[in-house]
Amino acid sequence: MTNRGFTINERGQLNRFAIEPKVYVDETSRTGFTEYAEKLNGRLAMIGFVSLIALEVLTGHGLIGWLTSL
Repeated sequence: MTNRGFTINERGQLNRFAIEPKVYVDETSRTGFTEYAEKLNGRLAMIGFVSLIALEVLTGHGLIGWLTSL
């Protein structure tokens, strides 16, 4: 029986130790074309695209023109 963080064994003795949580293994793949990887890739691409537009607006040159003028 489980009751508010303690258990009572079959002989009626109280166990005041913490109940251990069930252990599980998350077997979902973390590599390849996962939903998380695709969202992260899309967000980074949007940040890069907006950064290139801001660079062109601020300098008056595109990325290639700005790099050749260095």
